[in-house]
Amino acid sequence: MKIHLNNMVFYGFHGVYPEERKLGQRFNVNLTIYTDDKIDPQIKELKDTVDYTIIYDEIKNIMEIQQFLLLEDCANNIISNILENHELITGIKVIIEKPGVPINASLSNVSVEMKRFR
Repeated sequence: MKIHLNNMVFYGFHGVYPEERKLGQRFNVNLTIYTDDKIDPQIKELKDTVDYTIIYDEIKNIMEIQQFLLLEDCANNIISNILENHELITGIKVIIEKPGVPINASLSNVSVEMKRFR
């Protein structure tokens, strides 16, 4: 099974430049959670699956309270935290988009995508 948490928007203080960490900016996060397909037929109650409201709260905490110089480090932190805290999850794909890129260019955003499986 896959569970998708799409277009989560957070205000965080991540970036290489001091101004980014001081002023903050918006970040968009998309997450795909993978579980073992063999357990799907047994899912009858919330305890039988992944509670995505808890996953959301964990991501919110990472994105809004912690600070990272690099999106790659932030994505690694999200993946490690979720895999460590949720045994039913067999894999994760996270995409973090940074719309306010401090470069002299015309583009809508920069994003980092990472996947990890047990």
